[in-house]
Amino acid sequence: MVALRLEDVGARYGSGLAVEGVTTPDLAGGELTALIGPNAAGKSTLFKRIAGLLKGPGTVHLEGASAPEATAVRYMPQDTGANAVLTVYESILLAAKQGEGWRVRDHELTAIDHLLQSLQITDIAFRNLGELSGGQRQLVSIAQALVRNPEVLLMDEPTSALDLYRQVEVLSYMRGLARQKNMLVLIALHDLNHALRYCTSTLVIAGGKLVAAGPSRDVITPELMRDIYKVEARIETCSRGEAHIIIDRPAA
Repeated sequence: MVALRLEDVGARYGSGLAVEGVTTPDLAGGELTALIGPNAAGKSTLFKRIAGLLKGPGTVHLEGASAPEATAVRYMPQDTGANAVLTVYESILLAAKQGEGWRVRDHELTAIDHLLQSLQITDIAFRNLGELSGGQRQLVSIAQALVRNPEVLLMDEPTSALDLYRQVEVLSYMRGLARQKNMLVLIALHDLNHALRYCTSTLVIAGGKLVAAGPSRDVITPELMRDIYKVEARIETCSRGEAHIIIDRPAA
């Protein structure tokens, strides 16, 4: 099973470090791990460093992958900047063939059809990307990331443009897919209730540094809400055993 561990990892922008000293426990395949923190905390920067898009000190340890790191790890940014003249189907096919020859095989088309059905976007398969809403483009971006069968998937706020129903649907789908394929999904989230409900473990980054890591229910606490998010909050457990954050007021 794939596992990822960061050892004293930093990331450079220009001459300075935007992220520094990040050391994590082993993050195992088969589950969702949340990456949370306030705006401009360094979440996107850390993802780019893990994906090899930024340089910096430290070591990204990837173990148990069946493919080289360059193909085993896939980064899904917030804004893909996809070519608006392509259709949805063409854009996913292009993602599938990235770095390969242009011969299209039947199993690749079957995989695309399956993704379209799973994400419920079959009805927009032959529309141009430029015609889509932000939420629809986000679902297409997820399909583009998944079509390469990554073993580690870094998803940068993949639900930010989706309505609540689709957020729940996508997170449920990704949790099931991670379990089915033993894939490690590291997902940046702003909604901490989603992190509590769908993510087994949580990493917290603030000011470019990792400030907490562990099981989501141990990490997301009233103290964290006060110290990192500057709000007074309670965490209550419903009859089904699910935890919910209730925000009372800004912290004094």
